[in-house]
Amino acid sequence: MEQEQQIKRVLLKISGEALAPSAGVAGIDPTSANFIAERIKEVFDLGIDVGIVIGGGNLWRGRDQMANGMDRANADYIGMLATVMNALTLMDALEAIGVVTRVQTAIGMQSVAEPYIRRRAIRHMEKGRVVIFGGGTGNPYFSTDTAAALRAMEIGADVLIKATKVDGVYDMDPKTNPSAVKFESITFIEALQRRLNVMDSPALSLCMENNLPVLVLNLWEEHALKNAISGDMSIGTWIRGD
Repeated sequence: MEQEQQIKRVLLKISGEALAPSAGVAGIDPTSANFIAERIKEVFDLGIDVGIVIGGGNLWRGRDQMANGMDRANADYIGMLATVMNALTLMDALEAIGVVTRVQTAIGMQSVAEPYIRRRAIRHMEKGRVVIFGGGTGNPYFSTDTAAALRAMEIGADVLIKATKVDGVYDMDPKTNPSAVKFESITFIEALQRRLNVMDSPALSLCMENNLPVLVLNLWEEHALKNAISGDMSIGTWIRGD
């Protein structure tokens, strides 16, 4: 099947855990960063504008600290700083393979990254640069999923791609339920009603209200990202309006 419309600009949401050395281990694995950079370059080489939001869960788990009594806002701010560390790591991996990249942050730190300015971000992409958005939304109580939905809308992305280690959205957890069934496509309402945990509900609701499709796919399946962008509708799960 062909795409309903040509994709010219994407917002890629990557979890911080994608950079972790292994499951449950904190830190950054350069090999993982290099692999992700190669997958992004495949899309970039198609002439697609690429924006990226990356989480910070490989370095900081705010929920764990809150369970130990930390203030929610402080925990979230520290998590935002972790996303900037991951953004700088991914920038380095991309530039090492010839992809000019800029990091913009929602929290000011001009010594290491540009402040987030919407028009400047769009201009960078028009000039052939990948833009990584760090620092979440700059506000506590909002996830990086919500930050991804917000940035996707602001830059005029054609699709928000949720990159995971699962090849799509299932009706049950495929890791624990061998009979789980994968959806080729699903509506936002169905995803919210079924509580499928694709993204948090504010992020999905924001995409639904603004008619921004979401594609969930396995970033670790080689060439899956490139092939999906190129029009292979068999890859991943599309989430759209009615």
